[in-house]
Amino acid sequence: MREGGRSWAHPLLVLGALPNRSAQTRCGFVVSKAQGNAVERNRLKRRVREAVRLIYQHIVPGWDVVFVVRKGVATAPWPQLQHAVQTLLLQAKLWQDIPADTEKE
Repeated sequence: MREGGRSWAHPLLVLGALPNRSAQTRCGFVVSKAQGNAVERNRLKRRVREAVRLIYQHIVPGWDVVFVVRKGVATAPWPQLQHAVQTLLLQAKLWQDIPADTEKE
């Protein structure tokens, strides 16, 4: 991500993105050890991973995306976390609208 990639920041998350050579988008999740023990860090990753999973079909294909979790995620309400993910993807221009008839349920 450091070479050739870009990043966008939000108070809850940082998004790093780099185009890849495949037709698929890959997502990674990073939590610092300063945010607690392994159980707490894994819980934070699961929360962010679920927020991304719910809107994955809206992410433009062909990117490597990394979400870096900041301290506020532990106490943030679920709608605020979902909004943070969507806001970052919109800022990065990685959000695509999908016609209603093709959306997965």
